[in-house]
Amino acid sequence: MAKILVVDDEYPIRKSIDMFMSEKGHAVHTTSTIKEALNRFNELCPEVVILDIRLPDGSGLDALSQMHTVYPLSKIIMITAFQDMETTIEAIKKGAYDYIHKPLDADELEKIVNDAIASFYEDTKTTEKYENRISYKANEIVGKSKEMKEIYKMIGMLCQNRATVLITGETGTGKELVARRIHLSGPYCNQPFITFDCSAVVDTLLESELFGHEKGAFTGAVNSRPGKIELAGEGTIFLDEVGELPLNLQAKLLGFLERKQYMRVGGKNVLKSRCRIIVATNKNLGKMVNKNTFRDDLYYRLNVATITLPPLRQRLSDINDLVAHFTMKSARELGVKKANLQSGCIERLKRHPWTGNVRELENIIISASIQTRGTVILLDTIEDLLSNDPISGEKNTNTFSLSRIESKHIFNILQSVRWNKTKAAKILKISLPTLRKKIQKYQLTPPD
Repeated sequence: MAKILVVDDEYPIRKSIDMFMSEKGHAVHTTSTIKEALNRFNELCPEVVILDIRLPDGSGLDALSQMHTVYPLSKIIMITAFQDMETTIEAIKKGAYDYIHKPLDADELEKIVNDAIASFYEDTKTTEKYENRISYKANEIVGKSKEMKEIYKMIGMLCQNRATVLITGETGTGKELVARRIHLSGPYCNQPFITFDCSAVVDTLLESELFGHEKGAFTGAVNSRPGKIELAGEGTIFLDEVGELPLNLQAKLLGFLERKQYMRVGGKNVLKSRCRIIVATNKNLGKMVNKNTFRDDLYYRLNVATITLPPLRQRLSDINDLVAHFTMKSARELGVKKANLQSGCIERLKRHPWTGNVRELENIIISASIQTRGTVILLDTIEDLLSNDPISGEKNTNTFSLSRIESKHIFNILQSVRWNKTKAAKILKISLPTLRKKIQKYQLTPPD
């Protein structure tokens, strides 16, 4: 049973809510003015307030602010007969738990009130103890599992030298993060770390982007321009999705790796580089060699120092720490509240197949953090994010395809940022061209 305060100047509405919620076992108190409401609020400290926007003696938004000052844990649901976008936004900004319109739908009201009560009680009790052990650090690799400890050892060995490194693993396992950690842990950490997504640039521009070009080298080359290798200086260039390089550019990359010399497109001077090369792929390069889609000599040149990242389903014990990291990351980088998880959420997360790996988990936690109105992410929120497939509208099973998982989470992130592609690309940690490519590939469109 919860204490519910209903504030509305229309008697039929007050009476209807009173009867409906009383039948559900709640203790309902009603008032018709802000002055009365604030007095009753101070006496009751209710779990839930159902508060009309327009009242005889003022705005419900002012009462909302005062109530939050007195008892911030209370969940305040705003109701109004006027569908005003600006007022809705203002109410949510001021801390309203939810905002619903008249005429009230009984099922909708019951669900929102039940969610608000659950959120209130989770806010007032000790939630799962996963967050206090970790302080958020950017570019940190999170995990204490045996598999990750082996990765840390490899990073420790490789950061001491300048050997070319091949990082393999499924999509979303954190290959760029490992590459960055190798760079930041080495003696050249103050030099640039340059990323280059081999799948995000059209074939005709790949060589120019990588090695640079001289003025007039091709149509549109109005100025000379350094390539990624030149920009890296004595630092590191990270070539992601190296399996996407066309064969002709594979040959030029091999030549650069062997001699550390190159020429800009259209250039005549041989340039030298001292940058370190770290490459990554989610493909099996050995199989590509057998199919003649990847050069065997380049493969053997890259396959000297290899790190293979485990999928998340093989290190489920790390989920606690990863969730803590991502909730703090959401709070720091997106400005949302630092949220804990309702009891049962971690167990539910560990039952998920995680075909999209750590990136999928990060996107789930970011989406949940954005959607959470209180300080606790509810199990229902996690369940909805894990179960609903926005592409087909059907419930997912444990037999996900990687493309379905990826399309699902790209869609979720786009939804959470109102289809702002720049923000979505930042959250997903992919370039804007790559995001546009994937939107086209999966035929993603905003819902009507």
